[in-house]
Amino acid sequence: MVLGLNTKILCYYYCCYNHIGVAMNEQVLVLNANFQPINVTSMYRAINLVLSDKATLILNGRGVIRSVSQTFPIPSIIRLNHMVKRPRPIVKLTRKEIFRRDHFTCQYCGRHTTDLTIDHVIPRHLGGKTRWENVVSACRRCNHLKGGLTPEQSGMYPIKPPKNPPNTAAYLFGHGHHQKQDWENFLAGW
Repeated sequence: MVLGLNTKILCYYYCCYNHIGVAMNEQVLVLNANFQPINVTSMYRAINLVLSDKATLILNGRGVIRSVSQTFPIPSIIRLNHMVKRPRPIVKLTRKEIFRRDHFTCQYCGRHTTDLTIDHVIPRHLGGKTRWENVVSACRRCNHLKGGLTPEQSGMYPIKPPKNPPNTAAYLFGHGHHQKQDWENFLAGW
């Protein structure tokens, strides 16, 4: 389908400036041609992919956008029409991902908070590296109490031993989308 200028403008208007209460900034799960989850994109981009015949709508869980002469389904999940070969994404070692892996919980006292710091289980000045297996989330109090000591010296051991987060599609693309039960069937098993 070739999009006319009016359709593109209309789509842009409704995706960016919707006044009817539909949250147009919601995210859409993108599946490869073999139904493997490969990305999460904006609703604006997803609608454009569907309208330009680069993707097909798999699940419409959000209703429709109406114009004077057309109705467009609002996608929740789309599938690309052509296979895209790309390596499996990995979880990068960042503060945000460490907190997410540890469920925003201090790994020494178990307190759930958003005011967290990063603690090296084996301190850097003692040869500890910044790797998944050596960093944990810690509240400010516990990080200060542990200081630059090893767990044996301080008597403070992490509740869960630090490890790499899972490299599953549910972990990679499912964060922050606990309300999207319709994604679960497509994320499971990858």
